[in-house]
Amino acid sequence: MIIIRLDRMLADRKMKLNDLAAQVGISNVNLSYLKTGKVRAVRFSTLDAICRVLKCQPGDILEYVEDVEES
Repeated sequence: MIIIRLDRMLADRKMKLNDLAAQVGISNVNLSYLKTGKVRAVRFSTLDAICRVLKCQPGDILEYVEDVEES
């Protein structure tokens, strides 16, 4: 499973979601969906823009955690 750590990066950078959305050029709603993990895909161009604005690496935003299978 992929966990989105965008909220942590925003807190570290003392930036609001609205400010990031404006600088990246996407809607607040779409960025909010990304932040909460309610998206199924992310364009590389969007990820590139987020990393450029936040001055971070994709791995700072996205984290892979192995799913725990239920018995």
